[in-house]
Amino acid sequence: MSRHPSSAYKIVDAADWAEARVAGVFEGSTVDRADGFIHLSTRDQLEETARRHYAGQDDLRLLLVDLTGLGGAVVWEPSRDGALFPHIYGALPVQAVIRDDAFAVGDDGRITSPWR
Repeated sequence: MSRHPSSAYKIVDAADWAEARVAGVFEGSTVDRADGFIHLSTRDQLEETARRHYAGQDDLRLLLVDLTGLGGAVVWEPSRDGALFPHIYGALPVQAVIRDDAFAVGDDGRITSPWR
């Protein structure tokens, strides 16, 4: 049985995250709600997720989510090229976020902050 990371990343619009912090939970982006779960990425998957879905956006937040307290709400499912991605079925409690950084993705899809 494979062991999954205990944390994962979520890229969110800064305004949506500000609202979630007030509410105490993040209900997901428009895409998340349409798909029925909140999409997350592991560290190894993050750059490709940013390139594919957030190129040219600079008003973002990068959340590091502690998955350990979310129990069965986290399901690892195959997605891009069959890789397993963490998905949260339900809302993401704000207290599960252990790091929150300003984040931007260049027009070329490269992460420009906080990593570069």
